[in-house]
Amino acid sequence: MTHLGGAETTLFWFCAPLAVFGALGLLFARKAVHAAMGMALTMIILGIFYIAQQAEFLGVIQIFVYSGAVMMLFLFVIMLVGVDSSDSLVETIRGQRVAGLLLSLALMAMLLAQVANAKFPTAVGLQQVNADPGNVSGIANLIFGPYVWPFEVTSALLITAAIGAMILAHRERLSAKPSQADWSRERIKSGEHVAGLPVPGVYARNNAVDTPALLPDGSISELSISRVLRARKQVADSQREFEHSQELEGESGDMTSQEVGDRQ
Repeated sequence: MTHLGGAETTLFWFCAPLAVFGALGLLFARKAVHAAMGMALTMIILGIFYIAQQAEFLGVIQIFVYSGAVMMLFLFVIMLVGVDSSDSLVETIRGQRVAGLLLSLALMAMLLAQVANAKFPTAVGLQQVNADPGNVSGIANLIFGPYVWPFEVTSALLITAAIGAMILAHRERLSAKPSQADWSRERIKSGEHVAGLPVPGVYARNNAVDTPALLPDGSISELSISRVLRARKQVADSQREFEHSQELEGESGDMTSQEVGDRQ
């Protein structure tokens, strides 16, 4: 039986705990971002294992497809749908937690039984497969040959899981979605912001979300500051910025156009 080399053994014992740590993070993380990062860590390490076992194509596809596309899809879908950890506390189907726990235990027992009864032949490596017919062709022959039926069943299962996730995450509106005209009527009735909120960058040096709008007297409009910048505490003192802009304008009046351009 072929034994692992020193470098391969070191790689396994270094990366295997990280893969387990990422898998546990996927299961027990409270935030979707942390769960996605844990899944990405596990998928990347699995790709490293494939590459170490001379399956370069499979390892690269594992990293690019699962760690890139699938993880980003998983994260963006949760962010767009707006499902958070509090939704999992609501049991919509009676007995679903008990049934899920029993099915998980049964699946774990079945997997352990299969692994315990598995017999591994002598390792021969992939030098011959990579040489003829090649790593990519060898994988294609296996997927669309002996394993075409399990491959199609897995594809159908993934599609069913995606559709089920969208159905479970769907939320019905209790009222009709307000249109732009409805928002305008509400502003007119309340008498606040009848002309609308000031857009960031209006009458400022740059038209960007991080550039607040300026009032007729040159001061900064607090209403035009982005909520994201407020949450990140990246908003400077408006009075200080106004005084600084006045100083720059006063200095620019005493400088030539070339000096003003260099100062900016």
